[in-house]
Amino acid sequence: MAEVVAGIGVSHIPALGMAMQGDRSGPAAEVFSKFAPVRGWVRELALDTVIVVYNDHASAFSLELLPTFVIGAAKSYAPADEGYGARNVPVAQGDGDLSWHLVDSVIPQGFDLAIAQKLDVDHGLTVPLTLLFGSPPEWPVKVIPIEVNVVQQPTPSAQRCFDLGRAIGRAVRSFPGSRRVGIVGTGGMSHQLQGRRAGHINSEFDRMFLAEIVDNPQQLTGLSNADYMREAGTEGAELVMWLTMRGALGEDVTAVHSAYHVPVSNTAAGMVAIDNSAGAAR
Repeated sequence: MAEVVAGIGVSHIPALGMAMQGDRSGPAAEVFSKFAPVRGWVRELALDTVIVVYNDHASAFSLELLPTFVIGAAKSYAPADEGYGARNVPVAQGDGDLSWHLVDSVIPQGFDLAIAQKLDVDHGLTVPLTLLFGSPPEWPVKVIPIEVNVVQQPTPSAQRCFDLGRAIGRAVRSFPGSRRVGIVGTGGMSHQLQGRRAGHINSEFDRMFLAEIVDNPQQLTGLSNADYMREAGTEGAELVMWLTMRGALGEDVTAVHSAYHVPVSNTAAGMVAIDNSAGAAR
């Protein structure tokens, strides 16, 4: 029996990953003290596979070719060279059987996933893994990447991302094999990297999002893409990927941990960990 036992929303700021692998004293210590409790909880879950919903940062895709949704169906996923060499993190091992089951189950539900049988993954995926698992010689889980276009208009709506998560959750539950699955939604929180509002952070919106995503995600799916960009900044619109994570969970969930810190590399950083044990038993 396969089940989605947990969901995690987490920022994927490059500086977090680099700091995790370097000096975590000084200002960095406060950030990691807020995020650290989740790592012990994740270890206790004994996950087999983690589905990571992230956005590519012009590493595997460009503005000339950028699908709305991409699912990885490769044997492994190497760290991408983002212009300064690949990060010194493990190669992620894929879960081919579950990946192809998701393809066969989700596409008939109305989601035209592009399928990547070769895919290098950048900090959007590797930083969350580092935050959750540290710096092991090998990641302790298999990984299924799901890439979302939150870069080039038109981007998928919050509701569309949530509905994709629902389809993923149904697909996992119908998988004939045994898997303990975690799903991670990455990106955000509020930030803007360019234009007149460069440096924009909206802590009030971020804290509202962290609270509502657990028990009232419908409030968040009702926001338009323009709402997200206005409130959270152009790059803060990445938060719709957290809703894919939340859609894969049940209605009866429990928040295990929530953390928030400002600033991290002129960005708001957040994390929420959600226990889906009740939903997984549906």
